[in-house]
Amino acid sequence: MTGRLTLPDTASIANQTEGGKLVAPSASRNLEPIAALLAKEAPSRGRALEIASGTGQHVAAFAARLPGLHWQPSDPDPVRRASIDAYATESGLSNIAAALDLDAAAPGWGARLAGQNLILLVNLLHLIPMDWVKVLIAEAAHALAPGGRFILYGPFLRDGSLTSDGDRAFHASLIAQDPRIGYKEIADILALLRAAGLSVIDLQEMPANNLAVVAERPAF
Repeated sequence: MTGRLTLPDTASIANQTEGGKLVAPSASRNLEPIAALLAKEAPSRGRALEIASGTGQHVAAFAARLPGLHWQPSDPDPVRRASIDAYATESGLSNIAAALDLDAAAPGWGARLAGQNLILLVNLLHLIPMDWVKVLIAEAAHALAPGGRFILYGPFLRDGSLTSDGDRAFHASLIAQDPRIGYKEIADILALLRAAGLSVIDLQEMPANNLAVVAERPAF
């Protein structure tokens, strides 16, 4: 992204282990639910781009469970890219590319990375300004191949409301740090997806009050 947040204390912390690998507690907790979601909703073969791969815990696990997809992890942070590559090397899998330095809020990457059968984005939209979200969604739509799917996972406002005290506290702490960020209204995200030419084909409740959105580029 075009700036890096210092996350508040309520955010998950990524701890470094030997070999440069990072471990984020939130990534450990949500890996299984997201893996089950992908098993149901992701294409079985093709190219898969993960935006903001973070520690790399997810992409290594997903590449093992969905071997027909060739995974391209990405992150703008060089420390996290090193962690991603460490997980990929440890896995021994041949369907994970080296982590890409990608600013997904910068215009133009959709054309450079065109032809994706799957784009995955986990727990990012509440950490970036809405102007960045708009660019990210438009570029992701441009990068998808016909019939490709864009899967988003994370916490959202629902008709302006949050469903737990923990979410309310985290949302407030984000806005206190930067009034441009915080939880996004799910209806606004669905509208942006549709405006980008995507069809919203599923909206699923996920653990810890999260939502998963599955959108698809029409296969003309």
